[in-house]
Amino acid sequence: MAKLAYDIILKPIITEHSMELLTQGKYTFKVAKDSNKIEIAKAVEALFPGVKVAKVNTINCRGVMKRMGRNEGYTAAWKKAIVTLAEGSKTIEFFDGMI
Repeated sequence: MAKLAYDIILKPIITEHSMELLTQGKYTFKVAKDSNKIEIAKAVEALFPGVKVAKVNTINCRGVMKRMGRNEGYTAAWKKAIVTLAEGSKTIEFFDGMI
């Protein structure tokens, strides 16, 4: 079964570091753990018309040990993608008001 773009790109990541990367044309997203770079690039181009992806970097983020009283466990592991847009590409409007 084919994955939809909404199944691959889960949500944007908004941190101080990701906001600094916006000036370089790099956008950060939380993505599905089983997605690859090609699927991520196609999903970004499908979700945001007029955007051309030049490069995708992915990072697997491990779950962190957390404790609540005497109970302990790990948060869920997840995958992060840093998407670099091509030179003449349109920007992603969602992030424009945050710079």
